[in-house]
Formats: sequence, structure tokens, C-alpha cells
Amino acid sequence: MTPPRTPDPRLALDPERTALVLVDLMDRIVALPLEPYRGTEVLSVAEELAAAFRSVGALVVLIRVERPGTAEQPAGSGLADGLLREGDLEIVKRTIGGFQGTGLDERLRERGITTLVFGGIATNLGVESTARAAGDLGHQLVFVEDAMSALTAPEHQASVKLDFPRLGSVVTAAEVRFAKGG
Repeated sequence: MTPPRTPDPRLALDPERTALVLVDLMDRIVALPLEPYRGTEVLSVAEELAAAFRSVGALVVLIRVERPGTAEQPAGSGLADGLLREGDLEIVKRTIGGFQGTGLDERLRERGITTLVFGGIATNLGVESTARAAGDLGHQLVFVEDAMSALTAPEHQASVKLDFPRLGSVVTAAEVRFAKGG
């Protein structure tokens, strides 16, 4: 787990240009044996972040996966109960990442969103794949380490310690804050 840090003073998010992006917070995925955080812990932190983003008028994007070529999705394939709220953007993906074929980039650009704050499951799969595409598209990236988890702690740590710092800023939920006026 990441030790407490002094928040980066440059990381003061503009709620008009920032979206919280939560990946695959679905009952069947939250229920998996995850490390270093249980799915319920990730969901709780994500719900707190979503409430904070909504309270300042920032967009919340909820991405969930559907298996392609399947008439019926497995039980637990919807977003976790109570996560989706009015005004949120729900995206359904059919690949590991949330941008391919979903129209997500266009919908973010229509709203003037330039910074994406990530959480979800799994850190090294859906979250990282979505974030890499976002970076390629020119978005600024922030990763909330305690709002994501993976199937194993080493997979989570590889993303958080090696990959994400090269792509953007890694913070804890307690370090997420908005610029004055936001």
C-alpha cells in the first residue's frame, strides 16, 4: 500500500474539465477475489469519489463490459446497485478498454473534458487499457490508487508503481481535490 504523501499542489482539478472514470464496477467483478483491496473496498471508495465529483458538478463516467456475441449477459453484469445517478454517463464496452467503439472520446470532448481521474477493476486490465487509450487521445490522467484493485497484488502494484507514473499522476482518494471555485 502507498504511504501518505503530501498532495501535489499542481493537482487541483477543474470540475468543468475533469471527469471521474470508473471501470467495471459490476457485481460479478466486485465479487472476485481481488488484491490489495477487496472489491467492496474499491466500490466504497469509488462511491465516495463519485459523490465528491457530483457535488462540484464534475462528470462521472461509469464503464461496464458486455460480452460480445452473447444473447444474455452473465448475472451481475449491470453496474453495482446505486452507483449510476442522474447526470452520469454510462458507457458499455465490448473490449478490455473503454474507448474502442464506444463514442466515449467524442462525448468527453463535447463536454470540454481534458482530465480523467481513474478507478475501477482490474487495475492492470480495464483501468490501464482505458487509461492508455485516453493518454493516446491527449487526455491528462490521474490514477486513484485506493479506488482500484486487481486479481493479484503484484499486478496492481506493477500498474501503480511502474506504468501509471509514466502516464499521469498517482494519488489516493484523500488527495483528490478541486481548484478553488470548484
